[in-house]
Amino acid sequence: MDQISFKIYNSVAALPALWDTVAQSNVFLQTSYLSVLERSAPVNMECFYIGIFEKSELIGVSLAQYLDLNKLESFGERDKSFKIAIRNFIFKNFASHTLFLGNNMITGQNGYVFTKEIDFECISDILIQSAEEITLYFKKKGINIHLVSFKDFYEHCSVELKKFRFSNIYEFNTQPNMIFYLDEKWKSEEDYIGALSKKYRDQFKRARKKNDGIVVKNLSFEEVIQHETTIYDLYHYVAKNAPFNTFFLAKNHFSTLKGQCGNRFQIFGYFLNNKLVGFHTLLLNDETLETYFLGYDETIQKENMLYLNMLYNMTKYGIENGFKKIIFGRTALEIKSSVGASPVQMSGFIYHNNKLVNKFIGKIFKQLEPELHWQQRHPFK
Repeated sequence: MDQISFKIYNSVAALPALWDTVAQSNVFLQTSYLSVLERSAPVNMECFYIGIFEKSELIGVSLAQYLDLNKLESFGERDKSFKIAIRNFIFKNFASHTLFLGNNMITGQNGYVFTKEIDFECISDILIQSAEEITLYFKKKGINIHLVSFKDFYEHCSVELKKFRFSNIYEFNTQPNMIFYLDEKWKSEEDYIGALSKKYRDQFKRARKKNDGIVVKNLSFEEVIQHETTIYDLYHYVAKNAPFNTFFLAKNHFSTLKGQCGNRFQIFGYFLNNKLVGFHTLLLNDETLETYFLGYDETIQKENMLYLNMLYNMTKYGIENGFKKIIFGRTALEIKSSVGASPVQMSGFIYHNNKLVNKFIGKIFKQLEPELHWQQRHPFK
């Protein structure tokens, strides 16, 4: 570790020249995406960029996000109950200032990338020291960071991190990440349909029939600008009705993203009688297709099975463009498994800066986590 140091930056403009070379394997750590976060981040979010050096050579990059949950209009409105009231009280008073090491806006291990093999002892040191330094930065501004969370590690990484400085930090597993590993023999949607069992082929046909009359269009930057308000309203409806939220995107997020990332960011509009009734987005990340945010008109979604059709369209895009896997993220686990995705367990680590609260973090966390009941589907022959 004596050779390794890190530096924290608050703006993309200040980043070292070789940043993108180091980050080339992950679109979510490249400056094109980071500057989108900078220019159109959720109103309650502030980003920090961590450069990791060996002597003076940049060998790793990482991302941290501070969230002020006091600025949120709602934590999610789907569940109305006493438990929710308690949850909201706890959040306001004990967790409203949260620091994430990693990207809180997407599912998957997107927190850091290195150009060379670095041992996990060193990684655990860097992550914890970065968190402490950013916590101190806020303390000087009179803000106390309540919670620090290290987000989304695949199992082998969390096992390794726990051998070092993560050993006494509370580990949690929330909903699994739904990942669709595409069969490399598939070259077209027909190949995919052919692999489905009869029950799921019928589901596919039924969904496609319901989608009749809906026109799907890959939107250009100009069209995203033209439909920006509707896109945001459709997104906001879905986000507000999620069981839990820590942020809402800025209104200009999608146009900024399209402007910055061009063809690596795809946004598809769903039109019924020339009216935009839904959209889904994709980020092209090396050999991985990442699903990003989506939105829809609830009445159309039910009637036309819009969401299921979006999943099929993402699958088709992934197959036709030669991707190895599609990351569908958390939520709606059952319907995603009916398309072909499998659950992959991911861990996070969390601690509270108040020693007393931190002692009970496991118990508190279990109270806050919505219960999960779902049945995995197996759609293939």
